[in-house]
Amino acid sequence: MCINCLSSNRRNILKFGAAGLMALGLGAGGARAASEGMPTSLTPDDALAALKKGNDRFISEPQVCTDELQAIRKEVAPHQAPWATILACADSRVPPELIFGGLGLGELFVARNAGNLVDTATMGTIEYGQAVLGSPLIVVLAHTSCGAVAAACDVVLKNATYPGSIGAMINPIVPAALAVKDEAGDFVTNAAKESARRTARQISADSSLISGAQAAGKVKIVAAIYDLKSGAVTYLD
Repeated sequence: MCINCLSSNRRNILKFGAAGLMALGLGAGGARAASEGMPTSLTPDDALAALKKGNDRFISEPQVCTDELQAIRKEVAPHQAPWATILACADSRVPPELIFGGLGLGELFVARNAGNLVDTATMGTIEYGQAVLGSPLIVVLAHTSCGAVAAACDVVLKNATYPGSIGAMINPIVPAALAVKDEAGDFVTNAAKESARRTARQISADSSLISGAQAAGKVKIVAAIYDLKSGAVTYLD
């Protein structure tokens, strides 16, 4: 479904109140919440269900268009109320707004870096998304055939080294690669999954803001992996 269809549906169901909004899976986290300066009313589980529904749409109806983006831009310009925070890889094949169903402006709060890792700037971004903007869901999104993870796997298997800051960047992935080195299946995929799980735990462990919100039921943190070939997002235990 294209952005035009999504924006039209969002406006239409606003006429029918909260029940209609929840049926779409967007709640009050769309353009109305953004323009009125209030956070989304979606729960963590609502937001996760909406992402799952969007990825299903991306697989079954992968369309993109730009109609009505000007109107949406005006609606969200005064304020943002994202209903999910996505920590994704910088890989050009993994744009979160598209793989979760062609989501529009103001819906996702996104941080991206090679290997979907957490450093100070990324942690601050995630905390801002939850504590300031009220985002109820944090997704650490790995993907198959990740170059950063493959490099960490080469460190484990081949004692590889990398120039500049690349080596330091992938160092946090190496423990995850070591942990799954002897598991059956594709080494890089297994390492990507394990790294995402560890990063999700790290966010909670290292941030009192996020762990406090978790304890209060205000935010959920999940790890997931995106398959480059099928387009499917699988959520990890």
